[in-house]
Amino acid sequence: MPLSLLLSDAKPVSFVGCAFTLLAGLALAGCAVGPDYRRPDAPSVDRFTAQPLPAGTAATKVAGGDAQRFLQGRDVPARWWTTFGNAELTRRVNTALSHSPTVASAQAALRQAQENANAARGGLFPSLDAGAGATRQKQSAAQSVGPAGRGPFTVYNASVSIGYTLDLFGGVRRGIEAQLALADYQRAQLDTTYLTLAANVVTASLQEASLREQLRATEQILDIQGKSLQIARQQQQIGSKSLSDTLAVRSQVAATEATLPPLRAQLAATRNQLATYLGTTPAQLELSPLTLDAIGLPRDIPVSLPSGLVEQRPDIRAASAQLHATSSQVGVATAAMLPQITLSGSAGSQALRAGDLFSTGTGAWSLGLGLTQPLFHGGELLHKKRAAQAGMDKAVADWQQTVLVAFQNVADALQALQYDAEGLAAQAAAESAASQQLALTDRQFQLGSTGYLNLLDAQRSYQQARIALIQARVARLADTAALYAALGGGWRSDAGMASPAANTPTPPTAPH
Repeated sequence: MPLSLLLSDAKPVSFVGCAFTLLAGLALAGCAVGPDYRRPDAPSVDRFTAQPLPAGTAATKVAGGDAQRFLQGRDVPARWWTTFGNAELTRRVNTALSHSPTVASAQAALRQAQENANAARGGLFPSLDAGAGATRQKQSAAQSVGPAGRGPFTVYNASVSIGYTLDLFGGVRRGIEAQLALADYQRAQLDTTYLTLAANVVTASLQEASLREQLRATEQILDIQGKSLQIARQQQQIGSKSLSDTLAVRSQVAATEATLPPLRAQLAATRNQLATYLGTTPAQLELSPLTLDAIGLPRDIPVSLPSGLVEQRPDIRAASAQLHATSSQVGVATAAMLPQITLSGSAGSQALRAGDLFSTGTGAWSLGLGLTQPLFHGGELLHKKRAAQAGMDKAVADWQQTVLVAFQNVADALQALQYDAEGLAAQAAAESAASQQLALTDRQFQLGSTGYLNLLDAQRSYQQARIALIQARVARLADTAALYAALGGGWRSDAGMASPAANTPTPPTAPH
């Protein structure tokens, strides 16, 4: 229904429009009470670790033993998982980012927060409502002017009403600011979801490759021990060895076989976990084989500046947004204690017949100005303000703790990479020595110059050294992924990219 049909008198409407325009201008020019948001200062340090970071790690002449070079002041690539040079690993991460329900949940939470922020902006504008109705009624004789009651009769009405609360002290604007900050918080949470999911997929994939390699190594050791058992049985038959020697070899074979079921159980559980990350069920999971030799160790490791960590790590950005929202709530609580000025107006028509609406003499209008000053609410408003201030203090402490944990994570990952390189070198030397010792002991055993116990000890030492070497290789890869994650992952949803899985470059060929 056109507004012009409901307003029969131009002067009141003009007055209403002028009054609203004037007071709206005053409201927009008003101050916003409460503290203006300012992010706390980050720790004033120029490095993450207690000692200056070396140029790189040690190198070892073994698979996965390349030196890693630290590139200080460089940012982590947005799709850091491609630096491992494995197409299957990249496919898994991209699949997870595209199909995981956790991502869909975080995206929906962001949309919800954005719509709430858009809804909060409506408080800056007047509310305009149209209404129409018909009422059937009868008046009693006491209500009627005549000697007898009137009715029954029907009253038809149509009207437009407008209302506006002036934001003189910025309570509405602070509320909008809080909602926008909560949208920033959900955006950072979305980035956290992307980062955590990518890191989990990479870590689980590395674990899968490690378990496969450990199974293969254990089966090879079992094959060696099986040959020793066959020799022991032959020597027992010809009387050169006793039954106790054969039983000792058989016991070692059984002990090695007993290590296979737990490894297979861990492998199955890892694959089931990968299915969840990739947004499917274990029965529907389709994975191409992934081996350690096919995963390249990133050699150039970017290390962001400490100041950059505060800007790019999503959990710190989430804590900053949370602090922004709580500081805005202090302004909202403060404004609630101050005078509230409201404007209201209405214009319409009322008649006893629907056809007479908007005819001469049926028009009506009203204009109201209201002032409300809270005087006594049992301390409610004061305590709400104090609660908001306490919430802001908590958010400051939470932000500081988040930053400290972030610096700790980076320092741990950087130092782990240095020690991983040293550990790999030591494990490679131990595995080489154990292999040579096993070969020598095996020859001595076949020549009869040594006993079964020495051979079994050599086999057990070699098995342990082989497994430890595999774990040392995986540790370097996993800690590299942990460093990427600790530095914030490099990807930001507010940087204009549709999704971190989009436009993924072709990964380089992994070194073998």
